[in-house]
Amino acid sequence: MARTASLSGFPEWLPEERMVELHVLDTLRRVFELHGFSSIETRAVETVGQLLRKGEIDKEVYGLSRLQDDEGAPAPDGATSHRSDPHALALHFDLTVPFARYVVENAGYLAFPFRRYQIQKVWRGERPQEGRAREFTQADIDIVGDGNLPFRYDVEIALVIAEALSALPIPDFLLRINNRKLAEGFYDGIGLSDTAGVLRSIDKLEKIGAAKVAELLRSELGATVEQAQLALKLASIRTGDTSFVAQVRALGVSNELLEEGLAELEQVIAAAVQRAPGKVVADLSIARGLDYYTGTVVETVLVGHEQLGSICSGGRYDALASKGNRTFPGVGLSIGVTRLVSRILSQDLAKATRSVPTAVLVALSSDDSWGAAQDVAAELRGRGIATEVAAKAEKFGKQIKFADRRGIPFVWFTDDEGKHQVKDIRSGEQVDADPASWAPAAEDLHVRILKA
Repeated sequence: MARTASLSGFPEWLPEERMVELHVLDTLRRVFELHGFSSIETRAVETVGQLLRKGEIDKEVYGLSRLQDDEGAPAPDGATSHRSDPHALALHFDLTVPFARYVVENAGYLAFPFRRYQIQKVWRGERPQEGRAREFTQADIDIVGDGNLPFRYDVEIALVIAEALSALPIPDFLLRINNRKLAEGFYDGIGLSDTAGVLRSIDKLEKIGAAKVAELLRSELGATVEQAQLALKLASIRTGDTSFVAQVRALGVSNELLEEGLAELEQVIAAAVQRAPGKVVADLSIARGLDYYTGTVVETVLVGHEQLGSICSGGRYDALASKGNRTFPGVGLSIGVTRLVSRILSQDLAKATRSVPTAVLVALSSDDSWGAAQDVAAELRGRGIATEVAAKAEKFGKQIKFADRRGIPFVWFTDDEGKHQVKDIRSGEQVDADPASWAPAAEDLHVRILKA
């Protein structure tokens, strides 16, 4: 990926790169649907008031306004760039907040627990760098209940994501899982009442280091040296099995919410050890700074590519969506598709077997043969073979070079007597062929994505 984007933060792929992205998207769709998730798509815009419910992200939101708006006056449909107006429109920066609204507005038409997947573009106005774009694609899955949602779905959704990521042409990955109840109960148990503030500080651990986090806890949250040390000791616990339970209890903190979180995380890790061995760890440093998470929280890294950041994150939320006295708790995870694809392409982790979907170019012996060539192409396409017809009747050598330049493996010839032959331009082999029965080898029929 040595090319320089013409507009920073808005990636565009070459055709062969787009094929890799499509392979990733198709694989995710297949796995999600195998597990019973239904596809939805929400609008690209939400009101600013709706978007800002998620937390302190106002600097990342792209506001929406019309070029023809009267200066200083909102448009009739409410579109305005005024940041303080909760009715102003803005592009969504994730898919969770729009999904919460969607559930509330369509609750009467949905069967709960509702299992949805959603693959769409999102927009964030942050500084572009590797792994971070301003326009990018996310792939989300969520399970939402009406009134309650059994904890077992937290376990299931982690296993679905492990299966989906395992099917992609990427290196090994690790789901790092924690539980907000565990963390909040622990902080409360050591006397730090602003548990949300502690979580936001711990969430910065990998960026600024333990010493600076301890300083933040003391200066901003009033923690003692001992309290800061205990909070960091909890965050240092990381196990590939359920032994984290004993390690937490060895810290000597007693709290009811802590025990509830320990039990929930133990269930997730125990199931993962059995069904996705080596793919999941209990990592008590994972905090997820967004306030709406209430239980399980997840971040995912590629092994050997940890500097890329999380490629899949999310967790349990019990109160993001509500309608009167009715609440819709849910659990979900979001895969950063563009971040993944960017790394696959930049590191040559996978490549398409050819740059176009076309398997066969039908050559023209003369301009008058165009109609007959189209008949051959239609017959091949009717049997699922991607085919295109040459634009003009140049020398066969030029038509073969055109196919080679396009990445098309086969060229079809028809002589004046109607005899057909097909040439594999990679090997030079040319054989008699019948458009009603000839087919390329299975590996040449469709573009394949090969993992490096």
